[in-house]
Amino acid sequence: MLKIIPAERTKKVTYAIRDIVVKAKKLEARGKKILYLNIGDPPVYDFETPIELRKIVVEKIMASNTNADLNISTYSDSLGVFEAKESIARNALEKKNIKGVTPDDVVMTTGASEAITIAISALVNPGDNIMVPCPGYPLYSSQIPVYHGELIQYYLNEDNGWQIDFEELENRVNEKTKAIVIINPNNPTGVNNNKESILNIIRFAKRHNLVIFTDEIYDKLLYDNRKHISVASLAEDVPVITFGGLSKNYIMPGWRVGWAIFHDPQKNMVDYREAINKMLRARLCAPHPQQYMVKPALDGDDGHLNEIIPRLQKRRDITYEMLNKIPGISCVKPEGAFYAFPNVQLPSGVDDEEYVIELLEETGVLVVYGKGFGQKPGTGHFRIVFLPDDDTLIKSYDLIAEFTAKFYKKHNFSPQ
Repeated sequence: MLKIIPAERTKKVTYAIRDIVVKAKKLEARGKKILYLNIGDPPVYDFETPIELRKIVVEKIMASNTNADLNISTYSDSLGVFEAKESIARNALEKKNIKGVTPDDVVMTTGASEAITIAISALVNPGDNIMVPCPGYPLYSSQIPVYHGELIQYYLNEDNGWQIDFEELENRVNEKTKAIVIINPNNPTGVNNNKESILNIIRFAKRHNLVIFTDEIYDKLLYDNRKHISVASLAEDVPVITFGGLSKNYIMPGWRVGWAIFHDPQKNMVDYREAINKMLRARLCAPHPQQYMVKPALDGDDGHLNEIIPRLQKRRDITYEMLNKIPGISCVKPEGAFYAFPNVQLPSGVDDEEYVIELLEETGVLVVYGKGFGQKPGTGHFRIVFLPDDDTLIKSYDLIAEFTAKFYKKHNFSPQ
């Protein structure tokens, strides 16, 4: 029998966040102690899903055993459980200030990632393109080519706290552009887009007839008393799809509860929405029981955040202060999420993947190389997750400082 050859499009699928783990696991199997600063999975560290939300699913399962009307072992409606969609719509209206949202404007998905991939696949034809932030979450850059779309990366301005460079946008958009992606707060930089940036994005999308994809999965994880502004709350005549879920704000990534909210004041997305709905029907449904956690989560008082935010902010501060003391490394202060994206000066001919792999091999500190998220040519970065406890972070940053000094010495390089 001949060798089975995979589809050509799979060659374009990369996901640096997990690809780097393969090497780490091999080192770990040989006895190397690994300090994991690579993946944004809060329960891996010292964060737990609120107990009251975990109880909801148990109670629903028990009730469904005796009440056929509550049978959650069945497929749910393909577009989602009404109770969950109603709560999301109410939350969008009352807390995110998105006008006119109804349960019919919400669809439930297997995590926000499924909503993102379906929105992409239902929009692009071969040769079409979508604009994505650079740096940005690699799901977008890996999935757009899978569906035969082209990727246009627009650079965020590190010198301006990673805000959007609008001259850059105008230079890159073209007649085949269908949508623009905003990640707010941003993964991997932690920037929280300000109102001016958001309004400029909306004006830009209107000028070029684009759908806005806004990824707001970290919208409640903000520091220094900052406030989040939902893009759709300011968009009066531009179609916006807002992606959200329970994974980050409610410490439950493995439960795979996500959604998309459609904001379409001028009804420009009617056909596109039906295309998405067809794809949702074809995949049957999102996980049924977990959807019943949405209402108690969104309708609750978010009391767990009163404990989580101060811990994360302290770890953010440790990260920011220690990294900026290392010669050759500088870091913009994250405003939200739980990531930092420090800049590392590198010798000529060395990229940040080489730096990160050597760091891992020598110290066991696992971070993700910056080119996996996109960055301006000639720059080097790495992404750090500051979810680990204070002691682990301090130890890791001390090791990074020691390693970086040795790395520079080996390459006979002096950072500016």
